[in-house]
Amino acid sequence: MNRYGIIIMVTLLAATQSVGAQQKPHYTQYILNQYILNPAITGIESYVDLKASYRRQWVGIQDAPVTTYFSMHGALNKKSSRNAPTSFPTPGENPRGRSYWEEYEAPDPHHGIGLQVVQDVTGPLSTVTAQATYAHHLPLGLRTTLAAGLGIGLNRIGLDAAKLNFGDVTVDPVVFTSGYLNRTRLDMSAGLYLYSADYFVGLSAQQIVPQTIDFTDGYIRPQTGKTVPHLFATAGYRALLGENFNLIPSLMVKYIQPLPVQVEGNLKLQFRNLAWLGASYRHQDGFAAMLGMNISNIQMGYAYDYTTSRLNNFSKGTHEFLIGFLIGNKYPDGCPRNVW
Repeated sequence: MNRYGIIIMVTLLAATQSVGAQQKPHYTQYILNQYILNPAITGIESYVDLKASYRRQWVGIQDAPVTTYFSMHGALNKKSSRNAPTSFPTPGENPRGRSYWEEYEAPDPHHGIGLQVVQDVTGPLSTVTAQATYAHHLPLGLRTTLAAGLGIGLNRIGLDAAKLNFGDVTVDPVVFTSGYLNRTRLDMSAGLYLYSADYFVGLSAQQIVPQTIDFTDGYIRPQTGKTVPHLFATAGYRALLGENFNLIPSLMVKYIQPLPVQVEGNLKLQFRNLAWLGASYRHQDGFAAMLGMNISNIQMGYAYDYTTSRLNNFSKGTHEFLIGFLIGNKYPDGCPRNVW
């Protein structure tokens, strides 16, 4: 492990023992899968939405974070919509054009269930979270729907003591010789999501059951370290640019006590339901460029992050890949209808 890897490893160790650190992974392409942040999204579409993502952070720095996830959710007995298309789109006509959104109607009340599994690894530290989610979607009018969701699962934090090789740095021999240390605890999330044809607003909380964690005496003992809730607020608006393009600005605000509020702005330009380009800015952290395409029932996305912090002196950026499959998609829905 080189000295930069040691710096990151020590930082992450401190994170598990401090209420003042971000403990959940960051996702640049969260706009493509808001379900990973908010369980209220569960079952929002008329098909089963399956997605997988791989994120390699701070390339060039040994033992930097690597995050992977798998998510799947769908509706229970949900009609596609009161104005769902009944045939393939007219050749040459944009299936996400002006007439589509003008005729948009809220879906009938329905339920949704889902599953998400997230693994985050940084050097000898690893966290695996698995949650089952449920949401209820209730129309508030002809075009607006409010969803409320809950996620319940398990969170396992592990430490591979065999990787604690610091050279001349002194390490507690009790920890160093203890093999793989881990502890599994309850994990919960909750959220609300208000959506219509032209906008969405979401509120969610992850890790809402605080836990105490300590690596010592050969096992993880509930004593001094703490996990803290992560709060998210998201909002976005859809603007039509002619018949073939949608411009979607969005915002995410994250709060983790006692850190300062973190703000991220996104801009996504979508051509029909086929391809899109995007960019984002994270306040005092960095920029990102994104692109993707939809091929039938397959969605693909890529993001490159450029950090403006001191890590830029050692990092070659961050790469994030996403692939999604629309299962049971009865209509030619090449892109999501309610999640953008």
